Amino acid sequence: MSSDPQSAISASVPALAFEGVSKRFGNSVALQELSLQVAQGESFGLAGMNGAGKTTLIKCLLDFCASDAGRIEIFGVSNRLTVSRSRLAFLPERFQPPYYLTGRDFLRYMLKLQGVPYHEAEAEDMLQGLDLDLSALTKPVRAFSKGMTQKLGLAACFLSRKELYILDEPTSGLDPKARALLKRRLRALRDQGRTIFFTSHSLADVEEICHRMAVIHNGRLRFAGAPAQLRGESGADTLEEAFLARIDAVGAH
Repeated sequence: MSSDPQSAISASVPALAFEGVSKRFGNSVALQELSLQVAQGESFGLAGMNGAGKTTLIKCLLDFCASDAGRIEIFGVSNRLTVSRSRLAFLPERFQPPYYLTGRDFLRYMLKLQGVPYHEAEAEDMLQGLDLDLSALTKPVRAFSKGMTQKLGLAACFLSRKELYILDEPTSGLDPKARALLKRRLRALRDQGRTIFFTSHSLADVEEICHRMAVIHNGRLRFAGAPAQLRGESGADTLEEAFLARIDAVGAH
């Protein structure tokens, strides 16, 4: 494989395409004519303040709520069609598995829904790779901490072996070791040519993992490009400073 990370990105139909997507909740504007594409094999980070529209965009993408205007496609298929989601795995920001299932029961159930066989050895390797004790397989989910629950959700996603991973704040609740292990796995998936689309409040993680990123502010797309491009355009030393400069410039107009 080429050492150039961009070489893994496919020039074919985009993995995700948003065209003029708008969404309102009553008098509140959540998304305003947002257009964005994510290439196949691309690792893409979505950054923005709380309430900027990141989670709403994901909900529209997955057809959890209908956009008011615009079009969304997943691998060239309308997101309104169930088949469009067959090639992706999703982890929500507030992940809450059924409390009465054990970790093993949950993984078996999720993989069965995906048509993927469950293998105990693979599950154990995945849990160890995310620093989740193997006792989680036999414990009921109601006994899990926030971090354990998050790791279980991530394990279910990765065991599904999908082409596209949609992750809303995937490091939420993770301690430093688990965060480092998750980033290692995301880099490995990126290097395998899988597509990763995730939101994060950690711009350092975005810069470390992503080919490209987008900044959403007040429901509008304010930047899309490589993290280094955002830093270069603002003349900032860090991505955090570049992000602040971009949203401050928006507020000044």
